[in-house]
Amino acid sequence: SQSFPALADFHPAVRTWFERTFPFGPTPPQEHAWPSIAAGNDTLVAAPTGSGKTLSAFLVSIDQLYKRHEAGTLIANTAQVVYVSPLKALAVDISENLTRPLDQIAAVALELGYQPPVLRVGVRSGDTTSSQRSSMVRKPPEFIVTTPESLYLMVTAEKSRNALRTVRTCPLHTSPSP
Repeated sequence: SQSFPALADFHPAVRTWFERTFPFGPTPPQEHAWPSIAAGNDTLVAAPTGSGKTLSAFLVSIDQLYKRHEAGTLIANTAQVVYVSPLKALAVDISENLTRPLDQIAAVALELGYQPPVLRVGVRSGDTTSSQRSSMVRKPPEFIVTTPESLYLMVTAEKSRNALRTVRTCPLHTSPSP
């Protein structure tokens, strides 16, 4: 297996998945963003479409959740990451593009002898039904993908605001102005 310095500190399951999925290694935006994001810094990733910006944000979060799970410090059913997408349709795409790697990394973890954490993704937008919203408050997914409008509603409602207290990372997706 090829080794890339930018992946050296990642959990073995996350690193192995990335190396298998992207044999040419991380993109420059990923190489530059990961150390800053992992250090807890506010980080701006400005790069062209297809350069791995979304994975720049998510891979560090996934890695940290795997490490916390292994250390016994990850509490199940607590929101950890809120990803803010400018559009409902993009939120659904992001959710699908996050679920696939989470499933694949979990499979790699099992193959390598690790017990993967249960990491769920939920979308909260104007299309989310009231029963889905209630469920998300009672048993929050670890990753919440939402729009600015829905995030506003979540923050201003006491119960959903309470469910967001455990969030550690909030990637924000913006589109350039025309």
